[in-house]
Amino acid sequence: MNVQMAGRVQRSFSRSFRTYHDCACQQARIADRLVHDLRNSGAPQQFTSALEFGCGTGHLTERLRQSFGFGRLTINDLSPEADETAAAFGADFLCGDAETVAWPYQSALIASASMIQWLPDPAAFLRRAANALVPGGWLAVSGFGPEQYRELVQIGSAAKAPGLCRPEDLASAVDGALEVVAVGETRRQMHFSSPRKVLEHLRNTGVNGRAQSVWTKSRFLAFTNEYVRQFGGEAGVPLTYHPIWIIARKPG
Repeated sequence: MNVQMAGRVQRSFSRSFRTYHDCACQQARIADRLVHDLRNSGAPQQFTSALEFGCGTGHLTERLRQSFGFGRLTINDLSPEADETAAAFGADFLCGDAETVAWPYQSALIASASMIQWLPDPAAFLRRAANALVPGGWLAVSGFGPEQYRELVQIGSAAKAPGLCRPEDLASAVDGALEVVAVGETRRQMHFSSPRKVLEHLRNTGVNGRAQSVWTKSRFLAFTNEYVRQFGGEAGVPLTYHPIWIIARKPG
């Protein structure tokens, strides 16, 4: 992520830090599924060390703490406010861009939920993660697929993240370095009473960090009318989530 983009994304998530946890219900469900699959894939109950990227307000951190023991847990986020998450869960905090910050030397678990889509090259991140695992270490990562926010994309919004990819892309990124234990994807729709409520949801969850244009009255009206025209129904207007994930283990 270039410096300018990282700055915009960081400011957006920092602004939404107080609203994110309660509004990010889909991200919470994704964290649940990631830990469920990790546990059911044969991961050990205790890890000597673990590194979580994009911890945010702690949806995944909390579930990892509930399901596993850790000799040492380090959590990372682009937003400095996430040091509160580290303090709440007894973890070390590593602030900075996951692509450029110095990672701790080798971990028994590397995990991340709903973060890698913000990276322009998720595959490069996964390859680096594979190299950073100890022999026998585990990888548990989720992102979002190409149908994420498809309604917004169809009407020309720039809200989507740059690194959307398919679950098979995650698997191919670590092919030869890790044994892929599980991959998955699902599609879920949230419904809102109006396009304005969709925008409020985006703002409260910090995912409008790539937006560079300013809303004018005419642009907002055009956006609202087009959203309702294309997608409106009895349930209001939908917003599609397309989570994807991978569980993998390093031989040894």
